[in-house]
Amino acid sequence: GAMDLLLIIRDAIASSLAGALLTAVQARVTGQTVAVLLTQEALEAAARGSFSWPRELSGPTIRLGIADRAAAQGLPLLGRGAGRQLDAKGLLSHAQRAGVELYACPMWTTLLGLEESLPPELRRLDGSALIDLLRNAGQVVGSL
Repeated sequence: GAMDLLLIIRDAIASSLAGALLTAVQARVTGQTVAVLLTQEALEAAARGSFSWPRELSGPTIRLGIADRAAAQGLPLLGRGAGRQLDAKGLLSHAQRAGVELYACPMWTTLLGLEESLPPELRRLDGSALIDLLRNAGQVVGSL
């Protein structure tokens, strides 16, 4: 079916994932149909690794400030006390609950050997379904 907005995330950067997922949720709130496609290193990080914060956002003052403002909005945190931070990976479930469709890139699922280890939030696509998703999206943000 038609999708208003498709966001493609390829970097394993926590702030990129968070920005895209929170934008997707906001679009859902305004009544848009939204999908997010994870590819390349973002897919690997979601399945088997972790997303890392860029240097400019990883200092303790900024990290704790983000964590506390995120918690105030009901967003998931990772760690506690002085180690707390916004849980970028946890935002996958948050977005899914908000009605955002989350997909794994079929080519990179195969190249990375992730068929058996995709996180439960990510739906598998085959190649033709990916092309349909791209073709039917009103707007595509990001690149494969």
